[in-house]
Amino acid sequence: MKGGWYLPTWLLLSGFLLVALQVEASVHNYKNGKFLAESNAFIYWGGNEGLFASSEHVRGNGAANGRSFISFESVTFTRSAEAAAKHEGGSTNSQVEALIVEVKDKSKIGDHNAFGGKLALCCTADLHKSIGCLEGNVIINQDVDDWPRSIVTQFRGSQREAKLEFQKVNITKTGMYTLIFVACERELEGLIVDGHTVWKNPMGYLPGRMAPFMSFYAFMALAYGLLGVLWFLQYMRNWKDILQLQNCISAVIALGMAEMALWYFEYLNFNMTGLRPMGITMWAVTVGAVKKTVSRLLILVVSMGFGVVRPTLGGLTSKVLLLGGTYFLAAESLDVVENVNTINDPPGKERLFLVLPVAMLDAFFILWIFTSLSRTLEKLQARRRFAKLELYRKFTNSLALAVVVSVLWIGYELYFKATDPLGERWQSFWIIPAFWYVLAFVLLFVICVLWAPSQNSTRYAYSEEVGEDFDEEEAVGLTATTTSSKPTVVEVEKGGAKPDAKERKPINTDVFSLDDELEEDKRD
Repeated sequence: MKGGWYLPTWLLLSGFLLVALQVEASVHNYKNGKFLAESNAFIYWGGNEGLFASSEHVRGNGAANGRSFISFESVTFTRSAEAAAKHEGGSTNSQVEALIVEVKDKSKIGDHNAFGGKLALCCTADLHKSIGCLEGNVIINQDVDDWPRSIVTQFRGSQREAKLEFQKVNITKTGMYTLIFVACERELEGLIVDGHTVWKNPMGYLPGRMAPFMSFYAFMALAYGLLGVLWFLQYMRNWKDILQLQNCISAVIALGMAEMALWYFEYLNFNMTGLRPMGITMWAVTVGAVKKTVSRLLILVVSMGFGVVRPTLGGLTSKVLLLGGTYFLAAESLDVVENVNTINDPPGKERLFLVLPVAMLDAFFILWIFTSLSRTLEKLQARRRFAKLELYRKFTNSLALAVVVSVLWIGYELYFKATDPLGERWQSFWIIPAFWYVLAFVLLFVICVLWAPSQNSTRYAYSEEVGEDFDEEEAVGLTATTTSSKPTVVEVEKGGAKPDAKERKPINTDVFSLDDELEEDKRD
């Protein structure tokens, strides 16, 4: 039989909407789920997950026992009183089918040539005569293994409820599976479903596309831990010369390590029980949002030259804090919707509504950071602070490279999702979000290298002398060919002219950046 199942894209998205808002991990809950009219049937989207085939090589206790299945537990269908009154007691009548379909076998469901090229999910009297399907049932072209699988539940007599008996469908082939409940009879309009189904993989209850994250988060937690140990050793070795910037870097490392550890334990519990613990998930989401916010604010204030060309942010402080607070709320909202009690992707419109503010704020951060960096580099060049200038050039190049790589990856991500609307490449899905975690870690590592604690840390600290001498030094840098410059400390030590009587003021190391006093010593 030639048939096809070409459900509209909006139906796929509506299915995600129905599930994403009512799911606790691999236990898909259905509470007062309403069937929707589609084609010549009423359907309810019951779930969508990547499942690995059962494996005899995986032997263990609990969830990691090598078995992969979809089980129906306490699934009940309720029809209207008017529909029930049409039937007498003692007989079976209207029915509901639970279809389990592997995405690659979607063409085996329905007949797309039925109504002038439009899809027909259910077999009618005319279709029965033309293609030989079973009238009143979903049109299925099953293979020798009875896939796609159909489980039928019938109403009895005038009863309003019909319960789907406990079923456990073993998964023998790796693939992306979809569960759809279908009612073919028009009298079942307004049908309601309640209950839940359990989806399990050989290694546990983690959905297939999420399973690699458990190992990934463990690896990232170890990476942050190793970076933290190396940073702490260097920090303690030079604790007398620590700057405020380095304290902030320490905080970001700690937040990153905490975030990865929380996500690992959240996924570990998820895998063992099939339920996402809301408490751990909320902690992981919140710590992650705090880390993202602090990281961006840290890069921004460093780019502004706080402690290098200015002792304080002055009137910009309130604006920086406002931007940080707004970003935290936006990032927290997005992460809560994407992770708390959900396993499927959020529906398109809902996710777009939350992604746009975060994307716009990130763009604003990038614009402000590079504008500030440009001004800071100009000031350092004018002041001839070459040690700081070289440091900031490396920092700018690293940020620029990160932005270019990010833009390229966003393009690849859009291509990936556009060419895989049904999630058939689900085994590679984890790479998309994992990239952003790796990029954030690499950027933090670069910052740690550039601002590593050392005995010479104070060479980069802000000096009040710099602030007082800035105007004159900048003028010297711009008009050196026509005017004489103010004698420097090096010239005085060599016996040259003496500067105006003004003592060098002590260096303030309790700020972000650094002084190049040692640079001048080298010239001596």
